[in-house]
Formats: sequence, C-alpha cells, structure tokens
Amino acid sequence: MVRQVKVSNFTEVQGIVSAAAKCYNEVGVHDMKGSIADAKSILGMMSLDYSRPVKIVCDDEQELDRVVRAVKQ
Repeated sequence: MVRQVKVSNFTEVQGIVSAAAKCYNEVGVHDMKGSIADAKSILGMMSLDYSRPVKIVCDDEQELDRVVRAVKQ
C-alpha cells in the first residue's frame, strides 16, 4: 500500500515517527529524489527532502491509514 502526502513541518515528521513506532509492520517513507527512510527512525526521516510530497509505504492498510492521519492532525 502506498499513499502520497505533503509534509509541511517538523511536527508532522514527529507525528509520522510516533504513529509508525506503534505499527507492527515496517513503514517506509520515500522522497521524490529516491531516498528511502524507515518511518520509525527520526534520524532517517530527517534526511529526506520534504519540498515535494513523500510516499508512505506499508503492507497493512490500517497501519498506513494511522500514519497518514498523523500527518493531517
């Protein structure tokens, strides 16, 4: 499962990390430059380019929805 979202600030990045940490499955975030980060790693997430939307990838649709909702809060 893949969802594209626009991340606007550091608080939203923290929300993704917090939501992903509660997921049983792996959650990855891909930026448009081709970099990939583990959504459970704040350092990995800080290395991505957020000037354009990123793709959040997870095998479980419910967990993916939880992570995407964390960005929109």
